[in-house]
Amino acid sequence: MREDNLLAARVAELAELLAARGLKLTTAESCTGGWLAKCLTDRPGSSAWFEFGFVTYGNNAKHALLGVREQTLKDHGAVSQQVAEEMAIGARRASGADLAVAITGIAGPDGGTDAKPVGTVWLAWAGPDGKLGAEKRELPGDRAAVRSQAVAEALDGTIARVPR
Repeated sequence: MREDNLLAARVAELAELLAARGLKLTTAESCTGGWLAKCLTDRPGSSAWFEFGFVTYGNNAKHALLGVREQTLKDHGAVSQQVAEEMAIGARRASGADLAVAITGIAGPDGGTDAKPVGTVWLAWAGPDGKLGAEKRELPGDRAAVRSQAVAEALDGTIARVPR
């Protein structure tokens, strides 16, 4: 429950920032499977600043729903800066939101490699000012821990990117 309270506190801060500026947020999630959108919509009144969430777990979904290029997936893999950025851009474009956050990663227990071990997560943000940013994280723990930390990182990064 402590973890839920920490995530809820981050959502409350984000909600206040978005609402005060009249901004809409969208999400594009892979390894978190909609957990970020769930946290956002746990907050009453979230429809004022959140309308769309995309769960694009497979490569086909990333391509079909968000416009991630097949060549990008082939060249860099689903867990990469390039794919995370294309997910964020595509989510923002498809939803009409002001700000988008994307998460793609390897939560485990399988799927890791030497180059991309379990816990590797890429986050990306596309903002109303045309700015695009991405960050890589190597998160410790089991599948649940990696996913939870990825949601927290996405919230923190989004809070930091809401235009002031």
